[in-house]
Amino acid sequence: MEQITYTLPVFEGPLDLLLSLIAKNKLNIYDIEISLLLEQYTEKIKEMQEQQLDVASEFLEMASRLVYIKSTMLLPKHEEEAEELKKELTGQLLEYQECKRLAAVMVQMVSFDGFCREPSKVDYDMTYTRQHNAIVLAQAYVRAAGRGKKKLPPPAEAFKGIVARRIVPVGTRIIKVLRTLRRNGSSPYSQLFVECEDKSELVATFLAILELVKGKRIRVEGDGDSAQVRIIERKEQQG
Repeated sequence: MEQITYTLPVFEGPLDLLLSLIAKNKLNIYDIEISLLLEQYTEKIKEMQEQQLDVASEFLEMASRLVYIKSTMLLPKHEEEAEELKKELTGQLLEYQECKRLAAVMVQMVSFDGFCREPSKVDYDMTYTRQHNAIVLAQAYVRAAGRGKKKLPPPAEAFKGIVARRIVPVGTRIIKVLRTLRRNGSSPYSQLFVECEDKSELVATFLAILELVKGKRIRVEGDGDSAQVRIIERKEQQG
């Protein structure tokens, strides 16, 4: 069977009544005077009964709860229990007070006098009807194309000086140095770099000379001046 609930003309429930009495007597909700609150609460219940109003059982239950808290406070050995009961009641009152505040805010946000319906479907004409000067269109195209090019990866020419250098094998420069020495017998050090076309050939030629010296196939003579140092093939390595 569905439980029948009652809504009194003024108070929505016992907590609502207690908050009204606390505000009326300017009591501290964090330190409630149970004796005063119980006295006024019971008087209010009697007024309801005298007006032949049906008092819901939850109002009577709250009255008995207040009586129990007051009785517990009078017993020295039950002081801790009384404090816990007061804290529990205070927490419920604070929670109910916050709910009332939020309910008042939400009432202002919600209106039952309006009606919202789904937007109607409209057939839009997507034809572009504005006209622009040809010069303005050309300038806009150039600006848009320029922004697009900024997002493209850099061209290969941008890396030519870093990773696109010509690779010159050291072995080919070794053969070139040995042919020069066998043809002329000796050669100035600087003369071996005259025919180099780029840095790759210069580096490869220098490494070729180092390899030949290391392998004792040529020797370097001179006083340290590169113009006087000559590369002479070691005859004993030939044949």
